[in-house]
Amino acid sequence: MFNFEKLEVWQKSVSFAGLVHRATRTFPSDERFGLTNQIRRAATSISSNVAEGSARPPADFAKFIGYASGSLCEVVTQATIARNESFLSPPDYAAIYRDAEEINRMLSGLRKSLE
Repeated sequence: MFNFEKLEVWQKSVSFAGLVHRATRTFPSDERFGLTNQIRRAATSISSNVAEGSARPPADFAKFIGYASGSLCEVVTQATIARNESFLSPPDYAAIYRDAEEINRMLSGLRKSLE
């Protein structure tokens, strides 16, 4: 087992990426290479940055947590656009937003512990 796999924020971020992938399955097919791809990549990037940063010195790890936070903000923005375009149902949007708030708190705490 890798050390990053023990991090609760990494575990939650992996689950979050799954939530986003499932919620975007119903997006219009003409969005497959647009918003669908963009929000999925941003969601996947969160746990990837946590994992990559964990293999680096603490100061660099903190930077990667910052990148993960940026990706999380991208997901929230893209989910809001998807909701506004009626691609994303209100319950799916609420679940994504709720989990994003929790992950944001976790990332913030981890980053502070590294600085």
